[in-house]
Amino acid sequence: MNLHAKLLQRAAENRPIRIGLIGAGKFGSMYLAQIPRTPGVHLVGIADLSPDNARTNLARVGWEAERLTASNLDDAVKHGTTHVGDDWQSLVRHPAVDVIVECTGSPLHAVDHILEAFAHRKHVVNVTVEADAFCGPLLATRAQTAGVVYSLAFGDQPALICDLVDWARTCGFPVVAAGRGHKWLPHFCESTPETVWGYYGLTPEQAERGGLNPKMFNSFLDGSKPSIESTAVSNATGLGVPSNGLLYPPASVEDIPYVTRPISEGGVLERKGMVEVISSLETDGRKIPYDIRMGVWVTVEAETDYIKNCFEEYNAHTDPSGRYFTLYKRWHLIGLEVGVSVASVALRNEPTGVAIGWNADVVATAKRDLKPGDMMDGEGGYTVWGKLLPAATSKRMGGVPLGLAHGVKVIRPVAKGQSLTWDDVAMDTSTHAYKIRREMEETSVLG
Repeated sequence: MNLHAKLLQRAAENRPIRIGLIGAGKFGSMYLAQIPRTPGVHLVGIADLSPDNARTNLARVGWEAERLTASNLDDAVKHGTTHVGDDWQSLVRHPAVDVIVECTGSPLHAVDHILEAFAHRKHVVNVTVEADAFCGPLLATRAQTAGVVYSLAFGDQPALICDLVDWARTCGFPVVAAGRGHKWLPHFCESTPETVWGYYGLTPEQAERGGLNPKMFNSFLDGSKPSIESTAVSNATGLGVPSNGLLYPPASVEDIPYVTRPISEGGVLERKGMVEVISSLETDGRKIPYDIRMGVWVTVEAETDYIKNCFEEYNAHTDPSGRYFTLYKRWHLIGLEVGVSVASVALRNEPTGVAIGWNADVVATAKRDLKPGDMMDGEGGYTVWGKLLPAATSKRMGGVPLGLAHGVKVIRPVAKGQSLTWDDVAMDTSTHAYKIRREMEETSVLG
């Protein structure tokens, strides 16, 4: 039975998957838009810092007012409606809730929400990939100990990449490389919320009119989000990462199998079995036709002449040797696809991507010269961007993970382009996020 058939069965039995959503911003709203159209699920409650904003977003995506009449969570369970409030702890602890969808985008808070969900034996679909990037391997271990499933969110690119990698390996193909696309030029790593719209091709007025968050969009542009997502993919698949950060080779969809080969064979990879991100811009800034900017891909290898010949016979587009082939999805639909993860963890007890080891890390790196007293403002801000590094390199240098680099004071001079270490900052050591990260550094076997 496929997932949809299983959902129909749950609906027929009046036994829906009961869901709690924490965070009803843009990503959460996209998922909310699909819930009324999905059989066999019941959103019991939404916890958001601003319940009024959550209700506004529910109205925006088309929820009828009568679905929101529950005065409390018990009432919501009894009548099949949804409660909206600001008490995430009550939502996580409610015995009827099966799955928590963590959708806040705040990595420190996400860790608190996820650990509490495990304590109350709830499955977790974690949209806040920033948290997974700096402690996902240990979160996965904690979930296993609790007897629940922890999962990356389908629709976000890491889970989609993991799905392609799983397809390849299940078919018997060795994975040469896998990753996503991105609009990239090297100087973008210096971008700030003041410069982001020019690089995107929007005026500040257009961005304000659309209610677009410059810090969030800048986290995509400056390379932080690609590094975060590549870290999650590496840790979930065992694929390696470049020794000194993503390379962002420019390529059209047709050229991906050309560039995602080892250097020894004319590509850019240090070796086979790597994570990489493909740029949709040439190095001189020209747009590449038929790009993979919004999509995901995996490159596989034909290990025998017979398989190579099959590629040729079925007109598969390969590199000139005929041995490297790329399968891709050119688009991802973000929050509109999260239901796949919810169904998978609840009905199959299977994640749509989860860390299996600590292979990669994303380290806070200075956008400008930082001096003692400066405050780091985290992902997409004015002070640091995220650089993808092997976990062994990050651990050896004592790198500060980007997810913990918000509201933290610099105590030693750090030159532009230099990655920050624990010794460079005055870190709040009391948070669950910090403690679980340091525990992971002490206990994890590096991939």
